[in-house]
Amino acid sequence: MEKIVIAFLILFALNSCKDADKKEAKAEVKTETKKEISDLSIYNLPSKWTTQNGKDIELKSLRGNVLVMVMIYTSCKAACPRLVADMRDIESKLEKKTKQNVKLILVSIDPKTDTPERLKTFAIANQMDKDPWMFLRSSEENTREFAAVLAVNYKQISPIDFSHSNIISVFNPEGELIFQQEGLGVNNEKTIETINQEAAKI
Repeated sequence: MEKIVIAFLILFALNSCKDADKKEAKAEVKTETKKEISDLSIYNLPSKWTTQNGKDIELKSLRGNVLVMVMIYTSCKAACPRLVADMRDIESKLEKKTKQNVKLILVSIDPKTDTPERLKTFAIANQMDKDPWMFLRSSEENTREFAAVLAVNYKQISPIDFSHSNIISVFNPEGELIFQQEGLGVNNEKTIETINQEAAKI
């Protein structure tokens, strides 16, 4: 009987070691898969941003998600409502499992007016105040730098109005720009396909 108990204890100890080895191996794999950020990634930008909930973040905190981004301003009465509608249309066509790995982000080009409180009010009014939606604002300098990365041109034409490009950009989980949809109310099939394909890799 004693021999059986000893044999069982040895077997149990060996299994425990195997489990520990497996956990260590998994941890190593995870560490290895955390690649270095490429030169083409927006996660190299050191800028700080504030969400509609008043939370300060760096863009690299979004790493691991597919990002769908557009630049707007909340007092816009012309193109922006159409861009918002286009973003909502994209969201409505995404596969359910895709949405778990996607952030739909609206970045303000008018940080003076678009305070976190104003962005929050806008998000609630447009039923965009829950995941996967996010609104961001930063300093004017950071906003200009980010717009340049997205090839979005904008110019203030009056105290409350801006002219701007109408571009929706898709970034892979490593923060690299992989697709852009330009124009208002355009066919978004390729955009949806790109987002679903990238999210499926996560």
